[in-house]
Amino acid sequence: MRTISLRKTFVLLVSAMLISCSTFQQPKEISTKEYVPDNLELYNEIVAMDTEFFDAYNRCDLEKQGAIYDEDIEFFHDQGGVMTSKQGILDATEKNICGKVTRHLVPGSIEVYPIKDFGAIEFGEHTFKNNQESADTPSQIGKFVIFWKKQDSNWKITKVVSLH
Repeated sequence: MRTISLRKTFVLLVSAMLISCSTFQQPKEISTKEYVPDNLELYNEIVAMDTEFFDAYNRCDLEKQGAIYDEDIEFFHDQGGVMTSKQGILDATEKNICGKVTRHLVPGSIEVYPIKDFGAIEFGEHTFKNNQESADTPSQIGKFVIFWKKQDSNWKITKVVSLH
């Protein structure tokens, strides 16, 4: 009698497991479509601003960087924390970046999305090469988000999120 009861329990458990496995759906393939800008003119403007800003960054042109940063800048860095002082960001750049680090954009990584009555958000990937390391030292790809506000006909950086 006990053997029959154990058999029934075993059969019920196996049946329940089989039913639950058969109803479990495998996740569908993730669709990754190639990015195509909604607004090519806006995309080209932001790519040009990215180039202008980071050329100034790589050349340590703090005046140019300061002209592009908004007065109410917010800079979020996964390793450095949050900075909300434009002058503080420029001082930190001068101390930690100038002559030491070069930024390289990952080709084809920029995506730009319009924000109504504000400007645009730029997503992308880049690397930073420590110029004090050997040339063959690999650089890790980091992600970034830049909030661009259009004031009259000028673009200003209002927020930056930098993740390494």
